[in-house]
Amino acid sequence: MRLGVVSERRAGETRVALVPESVKKLKALGHEVVIEAGAGEGAAFADAQFAEIGASVESSRAGVLGACDLLAGVNAPDEGDIRSLRKGAMVLASLFPTRNLSLVGAMAEAGVTAFSTDAIPRTTKAQAMDTLSSMANIAGYRGVLLAATHLGKYFPMFMTAAGTVLAAKVFVIGAGVAGLQAIATARRLGAAVSATDVRPEVKEQIESVGAKYVGIELKESAQAGGGYARELSDEDKARQRELLAEQCAMSDVVVTTALIGGVTAPRLISKAIVERMRPGSVIVDLAADGGGNCEVSHPGETVRHHGVSILAPTNVAAGMPTHASLLWSRNLTSFISTFTREGVIALDGWDAASAEILAGAMITHQGQVVHARTKEALRHGA
Repeated sequence: MRLGVVSERRAGETRVALVPESVKKLKALGHEVVIEAGAGEGAAFADAQFAEIGASVESSRAGVLGACDLLAGVNAPDEGDIRSLRKGAMVLASLFPTRNLSLVGAMAEAGVTAFSTDAIPRTTKAQAMDTLSSMANIAGYRGVLLAATHLGKYFPMFMTAAGTVLAAKVFVIGAGVAGLQAIATARRLGAAVSATDVRPEVKEQIESVGAKYVGIELKESAQAGGGYARELSDEDKARQRELLAEQCAMSDVVVTTALIGGVTAPRLISKAIVERMRPGSVIVDLAADGGGNCEVSHPGETVRHHGVSILAPTNVAAGMPTHASLLWSRNLTSFISTFTREGVIALDGWDAASAEILAGAMITHQGQVVHARTKEALRHGA
């Protein structure tokens, strides 16, 4: 099969879907790879590196799109790109289909078979394909570095000739991949870290990376499966708000990472909680792509409220494009390799574990939207 890669058009995007390391592996499986000239420049991968290991470098974007059997991407293709794809072509990218319903409709209408990496089931077999975890790890790391550069204090404790400076207090909300990496990074920088999660079963994970666990005893379990949390009951929400207000008020830095189902950000930090924080404190809202965990957040911007800086960076992984692209490329390569049979991607005849991954990731096929949650969103016009 011919695999195509074009430059990403999302504003501020620097990543590329496949890197030379992966191109070499995919060619060994019998695939051809054609890449738009300059597609890897933002991530420091030159055209010459792709050409050296046997990829075709094409100057025309339309030439790549019109000739490929599978378009490998980071973000969803726009409607212009979708119109350039052949009927029956495949797309493999992070589509966030419930957020991009018009693009999903365009892909179905174009007869494209679309797979969304963010919809891949979080099973043991699919771990190597998990782009959400790869990018969340980067987001947690960079989120803490952003906090450190905006806080007017040291992170570690220092004993100097001018006296002792105490370590900064960092509070992390959410102990998924991003939260655990944020904890670990803040600890490496020497901060005193505490963390919470609505899933009390992650207490040991929080403590294993060096933070103090703080939490409430829930009336109902918040475990939603797949490593995600579900929305809390009203009673538990009220108790959680009290806990967050207390912890935020005593912290120098708050890093929020909470997403329901990996997509939707619950509002956890109200304006009132922000106004109880000390002047000079910093909030880094890593859930900004999903709308933000903080009422005062403006996705993509840094604002100041009541003396507190609120950072709501979007597409955080694009700020570290070389390793973000490398990991993304490895995730896509794992997906393609798993479903390649005799040089083509086969859609049937797989064992139950593999078939579950294909079915979970498939959004459109043969002119229809086939993904249950996306169909539900379309019905409700979300």
